[in-house]
Amino acid sequence: MSLKDDSNSRKILEDVRRSKQERENTYRERALKIYPWICAHCGREFEGKRLRELTVHHKDHNHDNNPPDGSNWELLCIYCHDNEHSRDQVADAYADATLDNSSGKGGSANPFAGLGDLLKGKL
Repeated sequence: MSLKDDSNSRKILEDVRRSKQERENTYRERALKIYPWICAHCGREFEGKRLRELTVHHKDHNHDNNPPDGSNWELLCIYCHDNEHSRDQVADAYADATLDNSSGKGGSANPFAGLGDLLKGKL
């Protein structure tokens, strides 16, 4: 092994160590150290290769808000995480639809209107 090869090997090892340290400092690695490897919504447990299916959800949806105690995080499986964000998108869409509704009609319909009268008639 030449001196150049030895120097290259050291550089590669140093890069690997540095990369590992950076990963361990990420919020995902910190969350995995703080919380049990269980989805907070469905309760599935994760380990080994399946651990990659466990994600960190930011409760306030701000990915820059990463307190050291992990109070803004919860571990969710990829399915529950996707569902969580989908629900927010649907809620936002409904909120936008009611704001855009300048006529005052639609979006305010009561699906139970008249239900009392129907029930009285059947009793």
